[in-house]
Amino acid sequence: MSPSTSQLPSAEEATAQDLPPADGRRPPGRAGWRRWAFAVVVVALLAEMAFAMITTAVEQTPTIDEPVYAGTAVVYLQQHSLRYNPEHPPLGKLIIASGLAFADVHLDPAFAGDQTQLGRHVLYESGNDPGRLMLLARLPMIVLTLLFGLVVFAFARDLFGPVGGLTALALYAFSPDLIAYGALANLDVPEAGFLLTSVWLVWRARRRPVLYLPLAGLALGAAIATKMSALAGVPVVLLLVVLSVWHTRRTRETGFFQFAAAVVGVALIAIAVVWASYLAVDPRLRWTTPPGLPVLHGVRALADWLPLPQPYRDGMHFQFGFEDQVWNGFMFGRHYFGSLWYYLPAAILVKTPLGLLALWLAGAVVLVAIPRLRPAAPYVLVPAALLLAAAMTGSRDFGVRYTVFLPMFLTVAAAGVVALRRRWAHLAAAVLVVFVAVSSLRTFPYYLPYANEAFGGPAETHLRLHDSNVDWGQDLGRLGDRLKQRYPGRPIWLAYQGSGVPSYYGINAADPLRVPPNEVHGLLVVSDSLIAKADAHLRSLLDSSTPIDEVGHSITIFRRP
Repeated sequence: MSPSTSQLPSAEEATAQDLPPADGRRPPGRAGWRRWAFAVVVVALLAEMAFAMITTAVEQTPTIDEPVYAGTAVVYLQQHSLRYNPEHPPLGKLIIASGLAFADVHLDPAFAGDQTQLGRHVLYESGNDPGRLMLLARLPMIVLTLLFGLVVFAFARDLFGPVGGLTALALYAFSPDLIAYGALANLDVPEAGFLLTSVWLVWRARRRPVLYLPLAGLALGAAIATKMSALAGVPVVLLLVVLSVWHTRRTRETGFFQFAAAVVGVALIAIAVVWASYLAVDPRLRWTTPPGLPVLHGVRALADWLPLPQPYRDGMHFQFGFEDQVWNGFMFGRHYFGSLWYYLPAAILVKTPLGLLALWLAGAVVLVAIPRLRPAAPYVLVPAALLLAAAMTGSRDFGVRYTVFLPMFLTVAAAGVVALRRRWAHLAAAVLVVFVAVSSLRTFPYYLPYANEAFGGPAETHLRLHDSNVDWGQDLGRLGDRLKQRYPGRPIWLAYQGSGVPSYYGINAADPLRVPPNEVHGLLVVSDSLIAKADAHLRSLLDSSTPIDEVGHSITIFRRP
């Protein structure tokens, strides 16, 4: 056993000082007050995050993907059918369904449209209240996001002590990206959170493998049962399992059989969770492979040999088909087709608070540089790096939501700064945490279009990025209120990117892209993502219009002559 490894305390050792004595009496004085103070701070941070997410969830109209997931969740509840949204496994939508189960959702049993039409039908065409349904769909994800905050706290506390845990939780709770995407009925935060949980449990398995490795398998299975992109994390987690079992060699005999049993056991539990998620929807697992399924070649064809349900394997065909398409993107004023390898790192620089970027870097350096902390680096830094590398190979430059695991893993790393036994390091960390909090609070309640101060703040994000970075259709309801309050009776021409129905929000508008520009008079309202990728027709309209207002930093209102 190396000296550096022996100096890193276990979770039990790190918390032993906080436990009461065996006779049940609590220690008097300072230690007891400190525990209460830490508990109050934890609750306050989670309450702040909950308030921000719930406010966002109430005020925002459905984003582009949410109606599909909500509609699919309703089908799960009422028809126990897997036919919709096969490109994503069921678990995330089952979590959404846990909220919608409290609503009396009406769905025509004879409905036979596609999944996009399904979302519109459930929210806007069946007599349901879309605002109430979306809030119920989002609440389970909000609760899950808060629980993942506790995982971040616990992971950092295991590594750096109570102050480190609070530092990591504060950075997590004020992360604009985690608030923005955690407030949605979407799959990105659950996938990332389950991966983080699996890694944390594997870390704890260094001391108690029999207890924590099965739990790690459950968390890993939950991740890959939520989004297929989590498969990129499976080799990383299994390698960390080997590392944790190897660490136990000082207390028990460890050989090939122990390594193999641990890896196979975790993998089998994860596979069982995926199967369970499909069987929870339909115990008979009725499934017909859709026609026109993309054909896989080469290494990709190995997907058909995975010991996973047929609908999961078919969903992988759909995902690879999406990756083979050519999508358009937008970055720093440039509209392009295809993907840029540096898109995600550049977008992260725009969308992450400056103080958080500084602490991420400092924490990573501390983890690598300090011998007593170095054993934790493979568990915190390696998964983040490899998952980022995998995400960078994608063909869809749509937003930092594909890297939402970074604010989870790297906030744990950032807390390593408090492990430095220097007063100036603690002071610098406190200042940067406050800087992150102020930057986050200033963007309330417009978290989705957040950009840090170096790039002009949320008001200028649309000049740097598009799609789910800034404009995901979330402000249609706010637009309806703005038009009613400031521009009553004015003719409206609307070019909107989103899944909402404008007329439901009192917006009676014509489509400016269906008529010649010289026929468009009055107010021209355009989603900023459409402005970013404007074609010649829309560009001619924009060039001859005057911007007079904006809504939510995602929609611009122009005056037409």
